Amino acid sequence: MSQSSGFVKVVAAILVAGGIGTAGWMVGKGIENMRSLDRFVTVKGLAERDVKADKAVWPITYVATDDVLQTAQAKIDADTQTLFEFLASHGITRQQTELQNLQVTDQLAQAYRSGPVESRFIVNQTIQVSSDDVDAVVAASQDIGKLLQGGIVLGGQGYSAGPSFLFTGLNDIKPEMIAAATANAREAAQQFATDSGGQLGGIRRANQGLFQIMAGDGAPNMNESSQINKTVRVVTTMEYLITD
Repeated sequence: MSQSSGFVKVVAAILVAGGIGTAGWMVGKGIENMRSLDRFVTVKGLAERDVKADKAVWPITYVATDDVLQTAQAKIDADTQTLFEFLASHGITRQQTELQNLQVTDQLAQAYRSGPVESRFIVNQTIQVSSDDVDAVVAASQDIGKLLQGGIVLGGQGYSAGPSFLFTGLNDIKPEMIAAATANAREAAQQFATDSGGQLGGIRRANQGLFQIMAGDGAPNMNESSQINKTVRVVTTMEYLITD
């Protein structure tokens, strides 16, 4: 009985030792696999494209003053006709314009006015130009001095110094730019993997990033909406696995 009992104990000890060894091997392989999965590199990919604005928006605000409201309004009506003719001479049609924001101010009705007023009534009118022909709008805006020579007073409430230029074709170029940025990121990741003696694996995580539309000349603090030529930029952030 004692020999049989001793044999059983030996077998049990061998099984326990084997189980511990197997468990240890499995844990070790698990840690090894975890470490191999944790090997990755984070890179950024850049893509830029120069584009030209395809839409121009130009609010032209002008003003007339007089002590008699009807006189000020008649001046505004005459200026409106002159402006339409001016725009037409630059290829901007009536269909590309809209009358907006007629405002009348009675200065004698202002509760907090101080001192005498030169003209009782101030009439502001805005013509909003919206055109896909950005070159025509540029030419007209550069010729605005003729309106001043004709006695039209530009300014007043809502006055804008010039047109704004928009690029509306972003969705059309997004796929190609994302592909270019991704390729740029992969190239950087491949270089890192090569330098580290590893192989580039698959994508672990990806972040497309935001598209930016910037002034084309790259001047700091430049308002891109005032520039016809623009630069579209996207930066993607990618994580690639690195294998042995």
